[in-house]
Amino acid sequence: MSLAAALLLGALAAGPEPLTVGSKAFTESVVLGEITRLALEQRGLAAVHRPELGGTRVLWEALLHGDIDLYPEYTGTLRQELLGAQVPPGEDALRDALARQGITLGPALGFNNTYALGMRRAQAEALGIRRISQLPRHPGLRLAFSHEFLDRQDGWPAVQARYGLAADRPRGIEHALAYGALSSGAVDVIDVYSTDAEIAALDLVVLEDDRQVFPEYQAVLLYRSDRADPGVAAALGALAGRISATTMRALNAQAKIEGLSPERIASRFLGAGPAASGASLGARLLARTGEHLFLVLLSLLAAIGIAIPLGVVAARRPRLGRGILAVVGVIQTVPSLALLVLMIPLLGIGTGPALTALFLYSLLPIARNTHAGLTGIPLELRDSAVALGLPPAARLWRVELPLASPSILAGIKTAAVINVGTATLGALIGAGGYGQPILAGIRLGDAGLLLEGAVPAALLAISFELLFTAAERVVVPRGLRLSRGR
Repeated sequence: MSLAAALLLGALAAGPEPLTVGSKAFTESVVLGEITRLALEQRGLAAVHRPELGGTRVLWEALLHGDIDLYPEYTGTLRQELLGAQVPPGEDALRDALARQGITLGPALGFNNTYALGMRRAQAEALGIRRISQLPRHPGLRLAFSHEFLDRQDGWPAVQARYGLAADRPRGIEHALAYGALSSGAVDVIDVYSTDAEIAALDLVVLEDDRQVFPEYQAVLLYRSDRADPGVAAALGALAGRISATTMRALNAQAKIEGLSPERIASRFLGAGPAASGASLGARLLARTGEHLFLVLLSLLAAIGIAIPLGVVAARRPRLGRGILAVVGVIQTVPSLALLVLMIPLLGIGTGPALTALFLYSLLPIARNTHAGLTGIPLELRDSAVALGLPPAARLWRVELPLASPSILAGIKTAAVINVGTATLGALIGAGGYGQPILAGIRLGDAGLLLEGAVPAALLAISFELLFTAAERVVVPRGLRLSRGR
């Protein structure tokens, strides 16, 4: 049998690639993603779920890029944010607009999860506020909205324009933390989703949208047309209309109030029997540590291989060096989350953009410290190396780099510690690591999950500090260490 034939038979035996279901970084989306995955599996279709992949744009770009095959979305978001409000009304027009981008509009799940504004009941009743149009009469109220709501055209900009609210931009806050801030009295008005479990649990008042600024947000499933087949359509079609607003609030409550896992919630909803127990804490920590170390070490090694030569060039060619240090300095000023999102169209989601971002952020401390170490070598030592007749390459390797090694090693250590913290953001685009339990802990208000990611990340950063302190005894020449009292 030829090699080609063997590979073909092996691919056929392996079966089709599993469908990848994505979900956004909030509870309802994660629950719907898990229900979708299980519904596919019940129809004999292999599927995996990549939860908490950030916000709307991350999921949409991942779907277009082919990193995921389907995910739950909302019609209002499609019209206002992703396709533009120029799409004519009606399901057929929306379906056609999606089809032009290779996306199929799947079934409506049965509920409308619109945006709304919420207040504490006691405060709303004391001030006589029942409608959004009454908010301008109380300019002293403290408004805090989710970051996505602040920037969406169907969010704060539309509310501000339609209701004539004050021009001051409200405070931005993570949606999962807003309820705690509201209940503690730190803020007075937040944006909510109409199916959030916290509305009833905290006895909040949902203000009437009396000028109808918010469109309908019917929950639907989107999937790539190139992954559509009768089996997929049948599996997703079985979910059509099955989840009412009341049901969705109950499912959200099972996650946020009762603390059930998305897997167990999906199993109960679809009658699939008990969900398999999750991995133990030790197994989870081992897996997350491996993912985190992969991101940090690979990006750091790549940065060392590029940034040290850049620092050498910058030190030897001062005019060119100013440009090099300026460029890597500008890269450092780009917010890490923005850089991750900007790279999704090029690299997709997962480890690719995370590694690239970490690599770019490591360049400045290593290149700058290499430049500083080389330019800080006393002139008499340089002259001594020249007097010995050493060629430029030998002077660099035998004299200059060893003398600059403490500064270079300090730059590498700084980059490593920064990378440990920044790598937690990689979870927002499916790169795993310690950020995954941190995101889940924020979403669910679970301090245990938060600590499951935060404590190991802190310990890993401390470990890198100790490791590089020990490495200095090996790398830095003994004479330099003695002169520094080490």
